[in-house]
Amino acid sequence: MPFDGQTYRNLAYLLLAFPLGIAYFTLVTTGLSTGLGLLVTLAGVPIVLATLLVTLGIGSFERRLAEWLLDVDIDGAPSKVELAFGSVDEALGTAKRVLTAPTTWTGLLLVGLKFVYGIVAFTALVTAFAVAVSLLSLPAFYDAAGVTYTIGPYVVDTLREAVAGAGLGLFVLLASLHVLNGVARFGGFLTGALLGGTVNSAGAADD
Repeated sequence: MPFDGQTYRNLAYLLLAFPLGIAYFTLVTTGLSTGLGLLVTLAGVPIVLATLLVTLGIGSFERRLAEWLLDVDIDGAPSKVELAFGSVDEALGTAKRVLTAPTTWTGLLLVGLKFVYGIVAFTALVTAFAVAVSLLSLPAFYDAAGVTYTIGPYVVDTLREAVAGAGLGLFVLLASLHVLNGVARFGGFLTGALLGGTVNSAGAADD
């Protein structure tokens, strides 16, 4: 598993989930709150419509991102909305198609869930590697001046204890990679489920 390239693509997916989740959530909530606040005027209508179009684009990008990085195959063709703004009738038709497209609303749900998922993924990633690196570095720094390492209630002050701690760190690292691979695959499943397809794992990371 540490030597499987798919593991590192999964980690890249988890790292991207945090900034993308924040960006999506900020963009969509700002657009909707502004547009809905201006619905009493005609200015709010195009803002809401543009925000929903952005949501469709986010869904399409997330689908491709899951396929690229997670190596999963999301069955079912992506929903496409024909856009036409050449006349008032065409613009109204476009608005109707956007509002009635199921992926518009599942895309909004995806934006909210991606925000939460990104925070959880980033927290798990940083915590797992911070703990693992701290333990793995014990043999090098356990006796450094002004540095005290503790594992739970135990103070590490001998080489034997430091080596044992590094062994624990290796176990934590391998276990964390297993867990993080699962979190990444769940992200792909979530994307596929919300965008109307089923997910087939085409290259899950192996040991």
